Amino acid sequence: MYELENKQVLVIGLGARGRAACELLRGSGANVMAVDEADTEELRAEAGRLRPLGVEVELGATVAPNRQFSLAVVSPAVPGNTAMVLEMRQRKVPLIGEFELGFQQAKCLSIAVAGTNGKGTTAELIEHLLAHNHRKIELCGHGSRPVCSVALETKELDFLVLQVNSFQLETTQFFRPAVAVLMNLAPDHLDRYASHADYVRANARLFQNQQPFDWAIVQSEALAQLRSLDLPMPSKVITFSANNRRADIYMERGLIMSRLPDWSWPLLNLDECQLQGSHNAENLMAALAVGHVLRLPLDAMVSVLKAERPGPHRFERVAELNGVQFINDSKATNVDALQKALLSLPGTGGEPNVWLIAGGKDKGLEYYDVGPLLSQRVKGAFLIGEAREKIRAAWSLFTPCTAVSSLLEAVSVAAKNAVSGDVILFSPACSSFDQFRNYQHRGEVFRQAVNELTTPTRSGSVESHPNAPAVNTDKLQSIETKNK
Repeated sequence: MYELENKQVLVIGLGARGRAACELLRGSGANVMAVDEADTEELRAEAGRLRPLGVEVELGATVAPNRQFSLAVVSPAVPGNTAMVLEMRQRKVPLIGEFELGFQQAKCLSIAVAGTNGKGTTAELIEHLLAHNHRKIELCGHGSRPVCSVALETKELDFLVLQVNSFQLETTQFFRPAVAVLMNLAPDHLDRYASHADYVRANARLFQNQQPFDWAIVQSEALAQLRSLDLPMPSKVITFSANNRRADIYMERGLIMSRLPDWSWPLLNLDECQLQGSHNAENLMAALAVGHVLRLPLDAMVSVLKAERPGPHRFERVAELNGVQFINDSKATNVDALQKALLSLPGTGGEPNVWLIAGGKDKGLEYYDVGPLLSQRVKGAFLIGEAREKIRAAWSLFTPCTAVSSLLEAVSVAAKNAVSGDVILFSPACSSFDQFRNYQHRGEVFRQAVNELTTPTRSGSVESHPNAPAVNTDKLQSIETKNK
């Protein structure tokens, strides 16, 4: 653990997490300099908030400051091969992430959830289970509040529930959760990692400091990947899977079952839950396993989990218009998430009934892999963003693909083509950072566009199928202008 008082610390990368790191460092008595290679209006506003705290800020920085530092703290958005990070390593300056810094200063036990898909939903389920059972908790990490922003409050808490991604795990050193949950390990972020094996190794750092009395709750397929790379699991292990009946917690005829000693019986009927699909079954399994090792009563857990609903932008049913369902799955930022969304939709006797909207910023993924499923479920795909031509090349063999200029155009064209019984699914399989601030912003634009579909147009009706929703092109244009 690092002593911070009177130390010279460099923070690389601003934004919300960089600012939280600066504030924690200053509150701990460190002398802080923050740098970012960008120089935007948003970052200038961050700098304006930090300078009164005594933080020296340099924007548009392309080289490391020519001074001595005791420690460097890097934002998870900054890759490890950037020039400034490499220079800090060359100077032998200890380097950790904002996530690690917050953990080191925290004063309570941690429950961490990692993996490719489902970690956000699972972390929220765990948060709700603990709160319902009168534990004092705080949810933070990737997708939530920065860990540094809550570290000084943790002496009043029972647990930190941490949602952690592979980028944050790259720069951990002493991070050790008492309970570590690993969801699935589908291919992702191959624009950052040289191979899927490197991505798996980054996620495996979740367990590297655990002790034999800690807990690892791991999807059985993910555990197989860890073992294939000879990655150690030093703690007690519970496995779960919706597809592997040999797991400790598994699915059988719609029931979540357990074969754990003294907990060997049906746990939860998935048909009685708001969260549906095999991917949500695994989220529920992981949450139940965490509750079990923390000795929460099963009845109390079941009542909470049955009432849980899908979160915003996670397979969220936005509307049904003239028999056409509109689903916002903006959180689906990789091919595996798209596949799970398609499998969660009810079939229609073997005929495709899905109009898919996908695309965005490419993450180096193999889009071809989902092709056979597209041919079974998708009537046509409308593709947006930087990756649209790469995706069209991969998918055109399996379903008709149309490249469009914007999400709003995609919603409009899909609505014109859809008939009663169809589903318009927005499940991008890509990052949002080419056209949007984040996946939340992207999902909000989709939701606004859908909400405008039935408003009468100024210039008369739009030519479309007679059963399709009316499309207000004037309002769609205003949304597009507003959200640029």
